[in-house]
Amino acid sequence: MIDTMSDAQRTAAQGGPEPEEIRFFGTTWVEHDGGYGLRRVGVAVGSLVLAAAGAAVLRFAFQGLEIAEVGSFVNVLVVAGFAVCSALAFRRTWDGFVRRADPSADSGAERSMQSLMMIGFIGTLLAYFCRSLAEAPGEKLCRAEYEAAREQYSRRRGSRAGNPAARKPKPNGTGAGSGTKAGKKRR
Repeated sequence: MIDTMSDAQRTAAQGGPEPEEIRFFGTTWVEHDGGYGLRRVGVAVGSLVLAAAGAAVLRFAFQGLEIAEVGSFVNVLVVAGFAVCSALAFRRTWDGFVRRADPSADSGAERSMQSLMMIGFIGTLLAYFCRSLAEAPGEKLCRAEYEAAREQYSRRRGSRAGNPAARKPKPNGTGAGSGTKAGKKRR
């Protein structure tokens, strides 16, 4: 019979670490199977199309400000605000693909960043587009963590010797012929 299980499935079936699912990819990133390539293309095209649609919506909003004749100062503020928020959202999203967020970080700061990320949604979409050209967004981080977990699991499994009561006693150098006094143990 042909074995169709991947290494990740075999390790998980034996009770080992399971790979983390990535948004839009599930666990296909582990073996690059299950339509992984098509999913990457879909994420790249989808994020680029959504970023372009978002830019068009922002353009319509900007035209509304021009029609309202709010002044050049407000127009510059709006454009600068969206540009800064998009740049910050891009950087924050990109960093999320490379390293985990600090768990000790203040949750209030996380909540305040949500509004900034929403305003700079184009930056987030562009980060997804750029990252999906090379890999599934977040794959490098998940792969490093998964490989480390598998290595640690295999080391733990390899160091186990089964039932400790069934082991043969090791000669420990204490006894009549070892040069120490018989009956006394070294501490």
